[in-house]
Amino acid sequence: MSRQWHTNEAQAARYAAGSLPEPDAWSLEKHLESCAGCASRVSAAVRATAAGAVLTDVRAAVLASAVREVPVSWFARLLWAAGPAVRGAWSVALLGVAGAALLLGQFRGAPEARTLLLALAPVVPVAGVALSYGPHADPLHELAASTPGGGLRLALTRTAAVLAVSLPVLTLTGLLLPASGAPAAAAWLLPGLALTLATLALAPLTGFRTASAVTAGGWLCAVLAPSPDEIGARLARCLDGAPAQSAWAAAVALSALLLAARRTVYDRTH
Repeated sequence: MSRQWHTNEAQAARYAAGSLPEPDAWSLEKHLESCAGCASRVSAAVRATAAGAVLTDVRAAVLASAVREVPVSWFARLLWAAGPAVRGAWSVALLGVAGAALLLGQFRGAPEARTLLLALAPVVPVAGVALSYGPHADPLHELAASTPGGGLRLALTRTAAVLAVSLPVLTLTGLLLPASGAPAAAAWLLPGLALTLATLALAPLTGFRTASAVTAGGWLCAVLAPSPDEIGARLARCLDGAPAQSAWAAAVALSALLLAARRTVYDRTH
């Protein structure tokens, strides 16, 4: 079937009435999985039938019963949505990076503690995003992704939870470490946000794990290779000064625009 094929009002009405030939009905149902416009057209046709009125009444009764018997606050829903983003191995890794940097900073002769922290900090939220969305992170992912609050909205909720935890922890850790000529403790924030948004934008094409490997791996290669002895100089070029930070701000804006343009693709991302 061509990707440009769409149903019309007459075909939607025949499908709702059950008079569409079975092969055509199968073809239409497959098309509806990836076309919101046609899905809305068919839904409207079904609601216009006698069965549609009954289904509307049943749906209203079920929703009313659920709201009455299981009251759930917005905060509880937020915690449920954000849960996979801040639990498990990622939280341990976040505390491990912060703790190792603080421990290294306590040793005399280890002035590069903040430099190493700044080199690793931008990839920490990227890892959190990779581990927070998808079947590998949530046993109920298929169900959650199919709800009105699923897709990009759910991914952004979990990304916000990752950033809300990692940004203050890593920035405060950097402030507690001696500067020793390293960039400012908050210099990693724009790069971290840019890499996170780039991961979200790339994920529908490659999956979250592959997207995070590309963005995080690219950053680590840029600052750690080919010679770890030059990390400080490379970080200074990447993070210090208005030109570098302006470039990262532009990367944030570009990634956000790309993500917004491809937001409907998340409805089919698993």
